[in-house]
Amino acid sequence: VVILIIAIFVCGFLVGKSIPYFKSTLDTLTVKSTNSDDKNVKYENNVNSLIHIKNQTDVINKRSFLIEYIWKDLGFPSSMPSSVETNVHDSNFSNMNNLKQIDKITINMEHDVNSIAYLFHSEKSNNKLVIYHQGHDGGFVEGKRTIEFLLKNNYSVLAFSMPLLGMNNQPLVELENEGTIKLMSHSQFFYLDSNEFTSIKYFVEPIAVSLNYIDKNYDFASYYMVGISGGGWTTTLYSAIDPRITQSYSIAGSLPINLRSSPEDLGDYEQNVPSLYRIANYLDLYILDSYGENRKHVQIFNKYDPCCFSGDSFKNYENQIE
Repeated sequence: VVILIIAIFVCGFLVGKSIPYFKSTLDTLTVKSTNSDDKNVKYENNVNSLIHIKNQTDVINKRSFLIEYIWKDLGFPSSMPSSVETNVHDSNFSNMNNLKQIDKITINMEHDVNSIAYLFHSEKSNNKLVIYHQGHDGGFVEGKRTIEFLLKNNYSVLAFSMPLLGMNNQPLVELENEGTIKLMSHSQFFYLDSNEFTSIKYFVEPIAVSLNYIDKNYDFASYYMVGISGGGWTTTLYSAIDPRITQSYSIAGSLPINLRSSPEDLGDYEQNVPSLYRIANYLDLYILDSYGENRKHVQIFNKYDPCCFSGDSFKNYENQIE
């Protein structure tokens, strides 16, 4: 199991450059309270005791439990997209270097929630596909520079936005005892969750279904995944459940719950679903992301990030995870 965890301001990505390790000798976590009346309080945790994966059997079981939690008795999706439109025109992505064509992939899910992804085919291809996942700032058009960079380096790109954002819809749903509401925020997903359904599905099913389509119609040698912020969180969860992802890169995506000492680090709905993290906590997910032949997971943090997970808290668990 190999996981690289780094703190940087600007990162070169997937261009063959080496990524430095930042080593730590800490055996326990120490987090200072942000309460002004409680500044000297420290919370110590033994990292190794929080890791629940010790061998390959644990990996298989954890992954199976996660799939059962998300898809219940249906198992990991084998379905295809609701629709695929080939060679679409989108002025937001016109005149991009090394772009052959764009295909639009639509996945419809429960409660009329959908996901619209773009498959950017590179003209000159290295036969590798990068899944790019945008965060909470908007649709994947916000990642245009990254998509263009990857295309210029001969990668094809499959781009996603988070549920309810970008081109994805915000449907009306009828709630028992509450009436009709418009889904506009991930925090509203709590209203949809039940013993028979978890809305965590909205974040990962579109990727699985899109890859099923790509598996059937193309012959890429490798699938990589990179996401920023909420997309970094999605990268962490999805790579844990689908070993088709050989390399995953989570940018400002998550920290273990006990290291989130600042309000801005607490995260959205999906970062804090107790029933999910009782199955596999973040430390477990990082191991699942990286376990397997030729697989690796890289966490990237901006040390002075104005939004989320700044600093170098990763040092508290880097050695144990590695």
